[in-house]
Amino acid sequence: VFFGGGTPAVLPGEWTAEIMETLKKKFTFAPDAEISTEANPGTVDREKLRLWRESGINRVSFGCQSSFDEELRMLGRIHTWKDFLESFDLARESGFDNINVDLMSGLPGQSLAMWETTLRRTVRLKPEHISAYSLIVEEGTPFASMQLDLPDEDTERRMYARTGEILGEHGYRRYEISNYALPGRECRHNIGYWIRTDYLGLGLGASSLTGSTRFSNVPDMEMYLKNSGMPERLRREVQVLNKKDEMEETMFLGLRLMRGVDKHRFQENFHTTVRQVYAPVLDRFQKLGLMEETEDAVFLTEEGISVSNAVMAEFLL
Repeated sequence: VFFGGGTPAVLPGEWTAEIMETLKKKFTFAPDAEISTEANPGTVDREKLRLWRESGINRVSFGCQSSFDEELRMLGRIHTWKDFLESFDLARESGFDNINVDLMSGLPGQSLAMWETTLRRTVRLKPEHISAYSLIVEEGTPFASMQLDLPDEDTERRMYARTGEILGEHGYRRYEISNYALPGRECRHNIGYWIRTDYLGLGLGASSLTGSTRFSNVPDMEMYLKNSGMPERLRREVQVLNKKDEMEETMFLGLRLMRGVDKHRFQENFHTTVRQVYAPVLDRFQKLGLMEETEDAVFLTEEGISVSNAVMAEFLL
C-alpha cells in the first residue's frame, strides 16, 4: 500500500488508521507487506506517527529536497532543514526502520559543492532509501516563466555521477535511475511500476493498471463521492493496451532499472524474444556503448543512463 500523490500526512492520524482498517477488511495482506506513506517534513508529530505504526504503516517517505533553507524557500517548500531533522528523528523514535528521503539536484543557483553537502548530510542520518531526482522545469509551472540560473549540462552530469559515488561509499546501491537503497530496502512500490505489476489506484485522479487496461479516476471530488459505489463511473482515460503497447512499456519502463529488462519474462509474456522484436535497436546501442546484453537481461550502461530518455524513445515500435 502506498499513500501518496499529494500530501497524505495532512490527514488526521485517525483517518489514515480508518482507511487502513477498511483496506484490511477488503484485501488480503502479505505478512511482510510494504505499507508506505509520503510526508512533508514538519507535518508529522509523535501521535500521528504512533497511529500510523499501529495501523500497519511501516515505511515513511519524506520530501526533504535540500539541506539548504535558501533552496527550500526557492522551491516554495513549507519546511526548513531543521524541520526535516526533527521529523526524521520523530519517525525513528516512533519505530520506523524503513525511511526514504527525497532529494533534488539541478536547482537554480545550486553548485556541485552544495549538492554534495546535501548528500553527505543526508547519509549521516542513515535512511534506508534515498530518491535523488534532477529538477525538470515543466510548462505551466511558475519556474517555466522565470529566468532561472540553472546549472549547465556538464555540472548536472557531474552532480548525477557524484550522487552514485557518494551514496555508494555509504552502502547505497542504485537499483533504478533515480533511486538508491541499502541492501534489501529497495522500494517494492517503485519496482512494481517499472516491471508493470498490476496496481489499483484509490482516490481522486489515481491511476491503475489491471491486466492490459490502464485508467485513472475522475479528479472532481463531487463526482467522485456521488459515484463512489459505482467504480466504473469514476474511470477516465481508459486505455486497453495491445501487445505492441505492452512490449513498448516493458522496455522503456524496465530499462529504468539497473538490472534492466528480464529477457525470460519478456518471452514468457509475449511468446517472442526481445531480440526478435528489437534486434536492430539493441545492436545499434550496444555498438555505441549505451546498452549491454547478457543471457538473462538487456540494460543500460553508465553512458546509456546519461541519455536514457533518448535511448528509451527508440523502443517505441
